[in-house]
Amino acid sequence: MSETVYSVSGMSCGHCESAVTKEVTAIPGVTSVTAEAQTGLVTVASEGPLDDEAVRAAVDEAGYELVGRA
Repeated sequence: MSETVYSVSGMSCGHCESAVTKEVTAIPGVTSVTAEAQTGLVTVASEGPLDDEAVRAAVDEAGYELVGRA
């Protein structure tokens, strides 16, 4: 089990959190996602290490920008 925290810019509400959560959850191996618009942090639990580019692509698909690991 692995947990990684990412910083995401552009989230401002619950809808933003839901959009990011939906896209990141679709990445194979991801077991849970917690997005917090107030802090801009997205915590991702997974079965193993994640490819940061896969997370970046999912966040981009949701309409936001992955700044990097927090």
